[in-house]
Amino acid sequence: MSKLEGACIIGQSGGPTSVINSSAYGVIRTALDAPEITNVYGAAHGIKGVLNDQLYDMSQEDAKELEYLLYTPSSELGSCRYKIADPDKDDTDYQRILEIFKKYNVRYFFYNGGNDSMDTCDKVSRFMSKSGYECRVMGVPKTIDNDLFGTDHCPGYASAAKYIATSCAEIYKDARVYDTGMITVIEIMGRHAGWLTAAAALAGTVGCAPDLIYVPEVDFDMDKFLADVTAVYEKNGKAIVAVSEGIHYADGSFVSEAKASATDGFGHAQLGGLAALLANIIKEKTGAKVRGIELSLLQRCGAHLASKTDIEEAFNAGKIAVESAIAGETGKMVAFQREMVDGKYNCKYVLLPLTSVANYEKKLPLEWINEAQNGITADFIDYALPLIQGEPDRPLENGLPRFARLNKVLAK
Repeated sequence: MSKLEGACIIGQSGGPTSVINSSAYGVIRTALDAPEITNVYGAAHGIKGVLNDQLYDMSQEDAKELEYLLYTPSSELGSCRYKIADPDKDDTDYQRILEIFKKYNVRYFFYNGGNDSMDTCDKVSRFMSKSGYECRVMGVPKTIDNDLFGTDHCPGYASAAKYIATSCAEIYKDARVYDTGMITVIEIMGRHAGWLTAAAALAGTVGCAPDLIYVPEVDFDMDKFLADVTAVYEKNGKAIVAVSEGIHYADGSFVSEAKASATDGFGHAQLGGLAALLANIIKEKTGAKVRGIELSLLQRCGAHLASKTDIEEAFNAGKIAVESAIAGETGKMVAFQREMVDGKYNCKYVLLPLTSVANYEKKLPLEWINEAQNGITADFIDYALPLIQGEPDRPLENGLPRFARLNKVLAK
């Protein structure tokens, strides 16, 4: 493979996480240190930054501020939910992307995101190849939903799982303070996949597990749900229930009362309000005191509970994407494979074709859901527990987290 010299662009897309900036730092730091890469640009708000010619010159950033990206949540370069068309039907956006790539001599493009982002990455890769413009395109995975196909897990998931498990354990302790009865419903993110909600089961490793857990991989039955909750409450005088925002009836309709409130740029329903809805229904059924809690956005960017393992793996995903592209790879996504080395968990990094990843969703295995379909088995605990290990040495300022403060100097 011939040596390819030129600039690179790193873009972030989709929902933010606690560690997406760790991946960005992996790309940026490795690219800045690579002699083959002449300039490093960050796209403002993902692919829209490329289309709008809004690129940050990352060489103008202080090296220490860049390092703070390891501990900074959310998408520091800015994100978007912009769906580009099929290039065979409308290549307007692609011609614009090609124009920008040529303007800045961009020969490397790294896109950091989830399912829809990998679709964008794949389309850009195929268009560049078809156009005869040599540009190596690599996908860097990200999603708290943990539903990217082909990878054992996704950067961002472990930290969200750790936040969820910790929050559930704290809610468990709070809900048992008084000698009066109470039922608590905890709503957790997850439109079609139950990985995040299953993480509530990790609280059981410290003796604080929810009594019931419901995920979207199986159909929801309201009558059975109420019977399950009532049985636990009558037995214990307390009940804690974890539910995925995406639980649905047998006909596919979401239980959430907010299912039709809005959609995002990719046509996905914006869910929410489920905990309050179920709390009201349970209260009417049982007469008990019921509290609905929606973790909402807090679970996405809770960097104060980030997993050190997650941070390190996210950084490595970005680093390996750059190293692989320089070595000649293109049209690939960095993926994780789990292996055991001397009896300990280890993450192995591999490359997958973007075409095999884009637009596929990985669901929670049905065998990890108990027979009653209201709980999670020990197999999931074995899977998730290694991922949430480790406490990063977080920088502080005035007793608060010290996040990166980038200059974001626009390229000319």
